[in-house]
Amino acid sequence: MALQRYGQDQDLLDRVVFINRCAKVVKGGKRFHFSAVVVVGDGKGKVGFGIGKAHEVPDAIRKGMEQAKKHLMEVLIAPGDTIPHEIIGRQDSSKVLLRPAGPGTGVIAGGAVRAVMEVVGIKNILSKVLGSTNAMNVVAATIDGLTRMETPEKVASRRGKSVEDL
Repeated sequence: MALQRYGQDQDLLDRVVFINRCAKVVKGGKRFHFSAVVVVGDGKGKVGFGIGKAHEVPDAIRKGMEQAKKHLMEVLIAPGDTIPHEIIGRQDSSKVLLRPAGPGTGVIAGGAVRAVMEVVGIKNILSKVLGSTNAMNVVAATIDGLTRMETPEKVASRRGKSVEDL
């Protein structure tokens, strides 16, 4: 994980989640191509992910970071550096169960989910990957769950009630 300065005066954390090597067999041997799944975030509630493909690993990572920076999203973080409620994020056949945790619990998560939580700034959470463990889909499912979070005030206003009534 590296803290780097990018455009728009932002300090962003980046994390390479997965690198895949693909080989094409040609007359002279094998030609390798690489794809990289990269997650970036500011550690304060913004997160984005991207996929880069190239003939060399550093180029694939750079392309993935550029794509991730273009797709930054805002995530709701509850007091205690956790999430406000339990939710299941979905992407294709991957599902990620995210549960809030008390202070001092830490990030109880697998590799792809852990990378997302570290760059977004969530420090106390419980998670479980259900279904496919494809890194690209797990990252997308995690971000799907995080972006669908709602505050108690938003839920109350949608129901036409106040937070005290709930």
